[in-house]
Amino acid sequence: MKYLVTLNNTNYEVEVEESEVSLLSETPVQAAPAVPEAAPAPAAAPAPAANATAAGEKVTSPMPGTILAVNVSVGSAVKKGDVIMVLEAMKMENDIVASADGTVKQLLVQKGSAVQTGDVLAVI
Repeated sequence: MKYLVTLNNTNYEVEVEESEVSLLSETPVQAAPAVPEAAPAPAAAPAPAANATAAGEKVTSPMPGTILAVNVSVGSAVKKGDVIMVLEAMKMENDIVASADGTVKQLLVQKGSAVQTGDVLAVI
């Protein structure tokens, strides 16, 4: 019998030979014990007031990585699409761009900062 199997968006044709061995057993099979659900993670502590973000357009990290360069400072005027910093992720440099025209109100990272997906990097 031939089957078409898709794994990681790649199609594979798999051929299975039929045998005369029966896979069914007349021996009763006992169900595996239920695995208890993991306890929910504790809620994250609120960020200290010093790290609170100002109101405005937030620029967030698209992936985990390290900040290689910060090209702006607080008070800098930026236009939508301007490169405001460079993020290294998976050995590649990724430009982080301003998501709106405006003035940089807050920078929450500096060169060398490790960031995670969704972390707020700057506020415009």
